[in-house]
Amino acid sequence: MKLTTRDEWRVIIEIRPRYTHTPISALGFTNLDYELDGEIDGDPFELTIAPRRLGDLSPGLSVGDQWSGRNIDAAYKERCEAMLAELLRAPHVRGGRVTCTETHTCSHCGCGWEVLTAEEAVDERGYRQDEHSVEGEPVCCDKAIAEFRTERGIPAVQLDGAA
Repeated sequence: MKLTTRDEWRVIIEIRPRYTHTPISALGFTNLDYELDGEIDGDPFELTIAPRRLGDLSPGLSVGDQWSGRNIDAAYKERCEAMLAELLRAPHVRGGRVTCTETHTCSHCGCGWEVLTAEEAVDERGYRQDEHSVEGEPVCCDKAIAEFRTERGIPAVQLDGAA
């Protein structure tokens, strides 16, 4: 079975300054205007923001994320969506999205989850196991292939030419 883990939740926003030359203080960097005399050009750019850990309860007090609730992914997604909604209220934020890194592994062998493509499933010289191989069949281990085939009513792989 394919296991999916999600981590590195983040909010990515596109900032497009409202004016051709916006002072850096418009982004909240108030001490840089005098020192750098900086201005932001009118081209849009992206900014990535990572949320505070779920387990960070207050300064100096933190617990593991698993203690913060049952569905950690949903909690991070909700936190990021709330951040995005707040950020989109700013006039110079033109858009944004919530994203995370997904990792897929096999529950049997722990290897990365890979499946046959349509082309590989019909290529007799490729990765396919036999004439019953289909697109989407895992390639990592025999247990994953057996489980996949059982769930879909596909005949089991015959070993050593057994019929």
